[in-house]
Amino acid sequence: MGEFLAEIKVRINETYQSLESARAAGDDFLADTHASELEDLYRLADRNGVDTRA
Repeated sequence: MGEFLAEIKVRINETYQSLESARAAGDDFLADTHASELEDLYRLADRNGVDTRA
């Protein structure tokens, strides 16, 4: 689980940064795409018992 935990946290962080960049650029479509990907990552983490609040 250690490698999964590390990878999911990295993916969440990268996707969040991409979301913020898209919002700053005013690219609503790309921001929505990243927001959806973040939701998927959070669901995946939750299903695997990963606490993403830390």
